Amino acid sequence: MSNSTAPYISFVATSRNDNHGGDMTKRMKIFVKGLIHQCNKHQLRAELIMVEWNPPKGTALLHEILPAPTDSDFLSVRYLIVPSEEHKKLKFSDKLPIFQMIAKNVGIQRAKGEFVLCTNIDLLFSDELMEQLAQKKLNKEAYYRANRCDIPTNIDEKLSTEEQLVFSEKNILQRLGKNRQYPNFSSTNSFLFRFGLINPIFEILSKLKKKISKPEDELYNSLDMNACGDFTMMTKSNWDKIEGYPELEMYSLHIDSMGLFAAAAKGIKQIILPPRQCTYHISHTGGWEFQTPKEKILFYANKPVLDWWAVYLLGMEILKSKKGFDFNSEDWGLKNTELKEITIG
Repeated sequence: MSNSTAPYISFVATSRNDNHGGDMTKRMKIFVKGLIHQCNKHQLRAELIMVEWNPPKGTALLHEILPAPTDSDFLSVRYLIVPSEEHKKLKFSDKLPIFQMIAKNVGIQRAKGEFVLCTNIDLLFSDELMEQLAQKKLNKEAYYRANRCDIPTNIDEKLSTEEQLVFSEKNILQRLGKNRQYPNFSSTNSFLFRFGLINPIFEILSKLKKKISKPEDELYNSLDMNACGDFTMMTKSNWDKIEGYPELEMYSLHIDSMGLFAAAAKGIKQIILPPRQCTYHISHTGGWEFQTPKEKILFYANKPVLDWWAVYLLGMEILKSKKGFDFNSEDWGLKNTELKEITIG
């Protein structure tokens, strides 16, 4: 691939045609259509790697139902198909139809972009965010996080991407993620942040806290782990350095946070993008953030899932030792497995 057509960014996501969370086809169509439109608008040469994990029998494959870029578009889409035979090799394959973080590792291993952005299939990216990416001035020594803004599920699929972005900006239900100026203190939903009272108070507290905290505690407190599965971006070489996400054969909850622990332990610094450079997440049934406490307990009871306390303890251990988690084999991301690939655009 020549330099003029090489992707600057590889967007990596995973899905299957099973209508997870309701309206999945609608959400995926908005996501892919939005990426095509915005890459063209901002002249961002990119690829979307869609890892189609364990496709259900008797249903159409994703490339058959999702918007397709043309050869003249700035975005190309690569569908990597991980068959059910590979899925069944994993523990709990009968309980989980998809292993999200292992699937994203499949995409990371095969990415052609200089930067790799691991994300999800129910997002729109703000114009300010795409404009920032298109400037090609990203720091190669850092990983990037963006706030996630949840929006109503009733966003109209028939609207243009521009109209959908206007709707998203006007209908934010909640914002997840940290304040980029003071990541050690509070989320962006804090009363002080919302009403601009933070600067005089936290300017002093921030300096004091850094003096009295242990380095690993201060580093941990600064990590923006809220909804980090929706937007974590760094160079391909840095993803390789941390060996992608830990390939634990469990539900994805907390495994995305382990990716941040690993990056921080390896000395890759965190950059939180400004509030307007955000993602818009289309709400859906079954989403963790919108479950009641009882629903969350039942959710835990029905899936093999990590305990946060164990993740925290091991994470703090690697922050001190500056080593990796060391869970993955050399074949992480099914590196040596030949997969069917369908490229469009």
